Amino acid sequence: MSTPSATPRRANLMLALATVGFVVNFWAWALLSPLAVRFTTELGLTSFQQALLVAVPVVVGSVGRIPVGALTDRFGGRVMFPLVSLATIVPVLYLGLWGHNALASLLIGGFFLGIGGTAFAVGVPFVNAWFPPHRRGFAVGVFGAGMGGTAVSALTTVKLVDAGSTATPFLLTAAVLAVYAVVAWLVLRDAPDRPVPTAPLSQRLAATLRLKITWQASALYAVAFGGYVAFSVYLPAYLKTAYGLTQADAANRMAGFVLLAVIMRPVGGWLSDKVAPTRVLAVSLSVVIAGAVVQSFTPGLAPIGTIAFLAMAAALGAGSGATFALVAQNAPANQVGSVTGVVGAAGGLGGFVPPLVMGTIYGQFQSYALGLALLAVVALAALLLDVLSVGRNRSGSVAHV
Repeated sequence: MSTPSATPRRANLMLALATVGFVVNFWAWALLSPLAVRFTTELGLTSFQQALLVAVPVVVGSVGRIPVGALTDRFGGRVMFPLVSLATIVPVLYLGLWGHNALASLLIGGFFLGIGGTAFAVGVPFVNAWFPPHRRGFAVGVFGAGMGGTAVSALTTVKLVDAGSTATPFLLTAAVLAVYAVVAWLVLRDAPDRPVPTAPLSQRLAATLRLKITWQASALYAVAFGGYVAFSVYLPAYLKTAYGLTQADAANRMAGFVLLAVIMRPVGGWLSDKVAPTRVLAVSLSVVIAGAVVQSFTPGLAPIGTIAFLAMAAALGAGSGATFALVAQNAPANQVGSVTGVVGAAGGLGGFVPPLVMGTIYGQFQSYALGLALLAVVALAALLLDVLSVGRNRSGSVAHV
């Protein structure tokens, strides 16, 4: 399937609007992370409770991508983008106005805040349908840069709370979500030749799970995007605990990590259009292994620690872009949303586990070294999968398990 070349401007407009939607929904999805240290102090949370607070939206947003991706295959992004954005407004307002005074209410609000994280499974099949195969890696990479919404949250949330009240960033985000939902409904249009599946949802999900690319890409994305998510939600707490940084300084450094990963995601997609995505992944995972090993010794933040984290940010961003270039090349056109949902869920779940592990390990040993060493081991396993299994698949083939 390829979209007629006579409509490149419209395709680019759809890409831009989808990317904005991803930014806005991810901004909402990440609202709790920059405030985790503040809530920990105010509510007397343990390190595990703090990690759980930032991880709950991640796991819900991840698992929710499976049905949302399948629904996007059926109903299209023009319906699903406004729907997801409007649904996300409810937990945002709840957390800002009533739900931030106790751990239980924060966890409830965070659970439904996870809806914002499902926007990823809407955008990938929507964008994929608008672009021909030789441009999909770059196009999906550009859309994936919308994960920079977490940087927007990191840079603004604490400042808005300090300037106003705890409710301020939540009210602002809710307003932006509402505006985007209206614009998306009025302007977004699905690709005219978008394949629409007719089989029942359960049957389509079962068929998706039989595809080898689903499981291979899930494992790779769990490490690449999961690593990015884990650092983006836990890095402020890590920097404050390991290096004694202030909350604002830690949030700013986390934003730098996120921005570099965001920039490198379309680069990874573009490189995958030029060379095999598996080669981009091999280099990316090798860099993650080296960076995690170096950082496990907790070197000085300037310059070794900073270099290690920035190298991992670039590698995780490029690896995330390469993974979905792999999906675009190998998934059947009418199953891209379903495959994206499962793979996206794996990536989010990959980000759910590390903060809990890191919090538990630090609470037990007062050190993060073991957690970072585990990251290196997991990245090595992903590298072996990429080189020994995925790299041997023929591009464009549809293999079943």
